[in-house]
Amino acid sequence: MKRALITGITGQDGSYLAELLLEKGYEVHGVVRRSSTEPFERIEHLAGKVHLHQADLLDQLSLIDVLKVANPHEVYNLAAMSFVPTSWKQPVLTGEYTATGVTRMLEAIKLVGRDTIRFYQASSSEMFGKVQAVPQTETTPFYPRSPYGVAKLYGHWITINYRESYNMYCCSGILFNHESERRGKEFVTRKVTDGVARIKLGLATELRLGNLDAKRDWGFAGDYVRAMWLMLQQDQPDDFVIATNKTHTVQRLVEVAFEAAGLDWRKYVTIDQSLVRPAEVDLLIGDPEKAEKKLGWKPEVTFEQLVERMVKADLARLQGKPLPDFKARGI
Repeated sequence: MKRALITGITGQDGSYLAELLLEKGYEVHGVVRRSSTEPFERIEHLAGKVHLHQADLLDQLSLIDVLKVANPHEVYNLAAMSFVPTSWKQPVLTGEYTATGVTRMLEAIKLVGRDTIRFYQASSSEMFGKVQAVPQTETTPFYPRSPYGVAKLYGHWITINYRESYNMYCCSGILFNHESERRGKEFVTRKVTDGVARIKLGLATELRLGNLDAKRDWGFAGDYVRAMWLMLQQDQPDDFVIATNKTHTVQRLVEVAFEAAGLDWRKYVTIDQSLVRPAEVDLLIGDPEKAEKKLGWKPEVTFEQLVERMVKADLARLQGKPLPDFKARGI
């Protein structure tokens, strides 16, 4: 039986990846940080099916210990300070987790299982930032525009350096925006769908947003974790852009979400300049051709299906009802 270790297992991607690996017969281990509360909402349904271990990307010895205990064949490093606006308020901490934390995990693997462990690093489209080419591919120059993007770029390059310097099996997935009903409410997609649901139910009267013209390549998180797994099943390690090659504005996101609830967005949306980033990333769109050809990967859920399922889930959640039974990876 294959064993996998996931950092960030309590997050959106971690929960979907844990589900996928369990379906494939893996023994799944997850890293969690010590906390007085237990933020395990996204993996509650996996209780008793995954093995959780306390460790931290800031603590080198804890990573070495967890690798010795879990003895994984695959490590998926999904943990990070992952919210871009917060990276402006906590740039040093962002660097510690999202950049240097990757090095600590790679060092731990080098010491414990250099020849036996395959490593996946969660890179990000935010590394492209002020884009130098459209669409973005694996060879597009990087130009990050936030502390988060800079930290992710460090994590990306240190992964490549360990692969080339120590002959380790290390891959980076340059994932573009991927969302779901498990997304945190601080992210614009979930902020929108939760806000729409609250307005629909009479719990709110407006939705405050920043730059409606920003464009993103949005996909479904459940599709993207499948790409992570596929990367570690190849004969040779490599880096891949994972995206839909379709872009939508924040305004289009708003339109689709309000349409799903039968509402006119123009009656409820207020522009708040305080929500605009200091250095905005205006257009991100990825070309996944390499992943399609080498991994056989393609997204299954469309942008409209994604937004609709998120609105339905938030309506159900606010009404205290069970979440809809989304069939397969669609709605």
